[in-house]
Amino acid sequence: HQYGYWAIFVGILLENLGIPLPGETVTLVGGFLAGNNELNYWFVVGDAATGAAIGGTCGYWIGRIGGWSLLMRLASLLRISEVKVLGIKDKFSENAAKAVFFGRFFALLRIFASPLAGIAEMPFAKFMLYNLLGAAAWAGAMVSLAFFAGKIVSLEQLVQWVGQFAILALLILVAVIAIPLWLESRQVEEIKTEE
Repeated sequence: HQYGYWAIFVGILLENLGIPLPGETVTLVGGFLAGNNELNYWFVVGDAATGAAIGGTCGYWIGRIGGWSLLMRLASLLRISEVKVLGIKDKFSENAAKAVFFGRFFALLRIFASPLAGIAEMPFAKFMLYNLLGAAAWAGAMVSLAFFAGKIVSLEQLVQWVGQFAILALLILVAVIAIPLWLESRQVEEIKTEE
């Protein structure tokens, strides 16, 4: 009761800065406690949305200012060419708005979407629009889910279900991205062997 609102705000803020913390769990616990009248529903939604928006904005600027050099060092360690990294950057740029908005609902993408938007040099005004909309939608959905579902199931069961759903959603997202890239690389290899 004493630190609940601050814990939600700081937990979500740090996760959206790129620190892998369990932001979903923090938000679910806040919503669950609001459903039990131990915290105020609107304060929990406001804390989660504000923490997500501020953290996302900081993550964007981290990516914009120093993210490219860090990404290139990482690519060098993984033996990925600059041309390949530029191609990935261009593909992300095409879908940056969707990634920033919908990325809130995917565990790892929530951590990396904002810095990647900064690296991709997404215009700041456009980023802020999708950042604020995504933060509000995600906070409202997660807190409301816990608020209402918490009246039916235990907190442990709710966190377990959301965790399982997050893993499934992440696997589907990876498949949606990885399969077309794999098929594209096979086509390139087939063209090279025909030549």
